[in-house]
Amino acid sequence: MSWFSLDSNGSPINPNDYQLESTPPTGCNGSDQICAVQATDNAGKPVLSPALKDEMITALHNRTASTNVKLRTA
Repeated sequence: MSWFSLDSNGSPINPNDYQLESTPPTGCNGSDQICAVQATDNAGKPVLSPALKDEMITALHNRTASTNVKLRTA
């Protein structure tokens, strides 16, 4: 599993809008938007599995980061 940061104007459900990170991303402090996800690496892009998408929805709904989802302030 690798960390991927979401481009500032990217869509959280589009794997092409993420950048592979060599370390867990910094600056993901907040509760409003997806900042980064930890996922299986597929040629430098995250595999956004149904389970990960559910975790993303739950993190946003609860306004709390989770094991595989980091959030940022809008």
